[in-house]
Amino acid sequence: MVNKNSPLPMYFQIEEDLKQRMENKEFKPGDMIPSERELSEHYDVSRMTVRQAITNMVSEGFLYRAKGKGTFVAESKIEQPLQGMTSFTEDMNQRGMEASSELLEFDVIPVSKEMARKLQMDPNQKVYKITRIRFADQKPMAVEHTFIPVTLIPDLSEKDVQGSLYQYIEKTEKLTIAKATQMIEATTADTYQAELLDVPQSSAILLIERNSYLQDGTPFEIVKSAYRADRYKFISDIYRS
Repeated sequence: MVNKNSPLPMYFQIEEDLKQRMENKEFKPGDMIPSERELSEHYDVSRMTVRQAITNMVSEGFLYRAKGKGTFVAESKIEQPLQGMTSFTEDMNQRGMEASSELLEFDVIPVSKEMARKLQMDPNQKVYKITRIRFADQKPMAVEHTFIPVTLIPDLSEKDVQGSLYQYIEKTEKLTIAKATQMIEATTADTYQAELLDVPQSSAILLIERNSYLQDGTPFEIVKSAYRADRYKFISDIYRS
């Protein structure tokens, strides 16, 4: 409940109480929360105060609105630290979630001029193009397009990319992955991305490009991914120098 004698704003107290009720599993992901009228009666406050609390929680990703239906509890977001370099499979396993993939495309294509420059390849050479939907506990999280020089791993097969590609590269190919440069930008899902990620068209997504390198400095992959912004967030520790 709320304390009207507290110096804390009423809307803030409502937010904290709703979050606590979600943490206690009174409201689970996918549940519709009570209406503004019901919440205003429950907390004995105005509907405007309740609306402010709900709007804040929607903005923070705790709730989402479905037009004509109501307001629902959102799935908790997976936090991905920007420090350290892990594969999607390793990352999900560390969180106790089951990682899986659906392979949409495995092909050998001519390298583009931009990719040839980034991968330090001859423009006449070819790359593997691997397109996968990445799942966590059977829920789609990302659409991932991976490009790897054929000359680096000439015997790569469809079977090899069904699991963790990084584990295959390090354990089978005996190559040591060292570092990556990652760029992130926000955009909205097009028709293709929305269908694969099971979200409405124009939903917020995170576009991520990762350029990865082996221990000797050789570029070995470019990965272009579209992540669901309602299920994923990136965190970073920063220090004042």
